[in-house]
Amino acid sequence: MSAHPDPVSAGPERILVIIPTYNELKALPKTLARVQSSVPSVEVLIVDDNSPDGTGKVADEWASDHAQIHVMHRMGKGGLGAAYLAGFAWGLQQGFDVLVEMDADGSHQPEQLPSLLAALKYSDLVLGSRWVQGGGTENWSKNRVLLSKSGNYYTRVMLGIDIKDATGGYRAFTAKALRSLNLHEVTSQGYCFQVDLAWRAAQRGLVITEVPIIFVEREVGTSKMSRKIVAEALWRVTMWGIDRCVNEASGSLIKGRGSSK
Repeated sequence: MSAHPDPVSAGPERILVIIPTYNELKALPKTLARVQSSVPSVEVLIVDDNSPDGTGKVADEWASDHAQIHVMHRMGKGGLGAAYLAGFAWGLQQGFDVLVEMDADGSHQPEQLPSLLAALKYSDLVLGSRWVQGGGTENWSKNRVLLSKSGNYYTRVMLGIDIKDATGGYRAFTAKALRSLNLHEVTSQGYCFQVDLAWRAAQRGLVITEVPIIFVEREVGTSKMSRKIVAEALWRVTMWGIDRCVNEASGSLIKGRGSSK
């Protein structure tokens, strides 16, 4: 197929699930089947980064057999954030009303997608949250739970946002919300990409809702998480937090000078 999928027909409420892939040959078919079973009306865009294991070919086969599945082939492994940005750009161009982030490996359970979509009726952004009441994880070590919870706590403190799970990647946006986030300015990747978009939404006063999900550790394939991804998130959140504190302090100083006149 070409680098970009063919345009799709318009409809009253159009939902696009964006699934980035890199070496997800075994997991992808199961995830696609579960998505179609859970919410038959949605369309799916698979953004494949030239997977050497043949994931792109399997994606093309599914697209050939299912009109609601589309494939975007990218030249190489460009990272999660870049894949989502490419998917967002295509989805917005095609006129979708709702755009969803979802992992290919099944850790984001498609059966929980209806709850995210339901909450989007009164929200601009819905986050599938592991760390609100009713949420959680399966098959995670205590160390990984601690890392995620502490990272999210640090993010809340540094950025001043009331979000329990800013690093999670299972989320749904309205098209209007995405257009307001200046996506052309986003350069972050991995966990940091998710924090970046959530913080942008919070800064713009968008309505953000967290709904509980159970994140299930992948059964096949290899996790893309690395120390480099964690380090980038820590560094960027720290820099953003420092900038926020400086800006708030500068604003308070200006107000103080004004009131003394």
